[in-house]
Amino acid sequence: MEKLPQISLPAQILGLAIALLLAGLGAGFGFAQGMAVQVVILSAIATLALFVWAWRYIIGQFASGETASAEGPGQLQLAWMQYRWPLIGLVLVLAAFLLLSVAIEGFFNIWNVISLVILLAILVLTRTLGRQFQQNRSAFIGIMVLAGLFSVGSMNIEGFSSGNNIKSMLLFASFLGIASIGQTLVALLGGLDLSIPFIIGGANVGLLYLIGLGVPPWLATLIVLAIGAGLGVINGLLSYRLQGQALIVTLGMGFAISGGVQIVTSIGSAYSGNVFGTVPAWLSNISAMNGSTFGLPFPPVILIWAVVTLVLIIGLRTTVYGRYLYALGVNRTSASRVMISEMRYWVITYALSGFFAALTGGLLLGWSGGGFIGVGDQYLFLTLAAVVVGGTSLLGGAGGYGFTVIGVLVLQVLSSFLVGIGLDFKWQQFIFGLLILPMVALYARSPHIRTQI
Repeated sequence: MEKLPQISLPAQILGLAIALLLAGLGAGFGFAQGMAVQVVILSAIATLALFVWAWRYIIGQFASGETASAEGPGQLQLAWMQYRWPLIGLVLVLAAFLLLSVAIEGFFNIWNVISLVILLAILVLTRTLGRQFQQNRSAFIGIMVLAGLFSVGSMNIEGFSSGNNIKSMLLFASFLGIASIGQTLVALLGGLDLSIPFIIGGANVGLLYLIGLGVPPWLATLIVLAIGAGLGVINGLLSYRLQGQALIVTLGMGFAISGGVQIVTSIGSAYSGNVFGTVPAWLSNISAMNGSTFGLPFPPVILIWAVVTLVLIIGLRTTVYGRYLYALGVNRTSASRVMISEMRYWVITYALSGFFAALTGGLLLGWSGGGFIGVGDQYLFLTLAAVVVGGTSLLGGAGGYGFTVIGVLVLQVLSSFLVGIGLDFKWQQFIFGLLILPMVALYARSPHIRTQI
């Protein structure tokens, strides 16, 4: 006869306490329903005995080989060690569904149940089939998640798959995608740039300010882009010299940029650094929802993002800059021994980050029609989330901008879905973070390439 495994005294006491609590609740419920005393007592005893036995068995399965059996960990422990992250993802998705069912009247219906099944199926498929795509596992999982979210949104939200909504999602994805270029390049090098949202806001306000001073719009745009790249150069030099404090350096630089721009633009103004004026028609056409591209009814910023994406994906894999960037991200010491200038690449990469952040600020000016210093605030989290959800390692040397594009699309479709089901902003933020956690757990936890050499 198999002997039940031994468990520690604290675990036994905890199990007994839970059993007594459950038996007490059951007895109270029985008395409240007017059941016979004998039936209540027998049910409580049965509940107590069954729970204690189940507790000893389950906890024993998680015990180590010395306490459970001579053969090693129990089956439940082995299953938990192998599938803990998918199981956590399943629990989080179920928790989100239950919270939405409680918070939103009428949310619990057949279509939402089908949507839940689809999401759970995606989690299972990404865990099982994802192993067959080791080289591009992150891309495979991201595409699966993206397809699932779009399918769920199309079934549950009227007009979600319409042409106008797709164009809207691509428009906002373009802004995020361009802003994420610098964050991706810096992450490949092994750093982070927290000044991106502040450069975006500074460029947004600064461009309209220069135009208001009478500077030709095309020249004002070039000046803002050059300043953005110059600020990136300063970020790169400081981050290279103080790599242990790179996050604080870029964050401090960002606050200095934001404050400096507000000081300059508020001179003689009563608008606290916000700038109002007339945005050039060509800039509005580039970024506005009703913009046209060579006569086609979609804003040119989408085409700009597509072209930049193609150039970056090819360039990172085929050019000297791309190969050296990956080499530095993998191992700086080895790269320096083959005469790769680490400081040069830190400066170039951060300069590109500042340039594309300034470009995003200018494009957002064309979309909004007014300068606002806080327009880039949301991109502090979103650019990092796009990089991580896409599967690029924050430790450097693994991933690429193609993965970030998938991450951007996943975040944008998810955001549109949450808005479409009518969630308040606080619920959007809660569910947004809750659903990102299992995504990151699924395909952003691969070991760093340094550990595989």
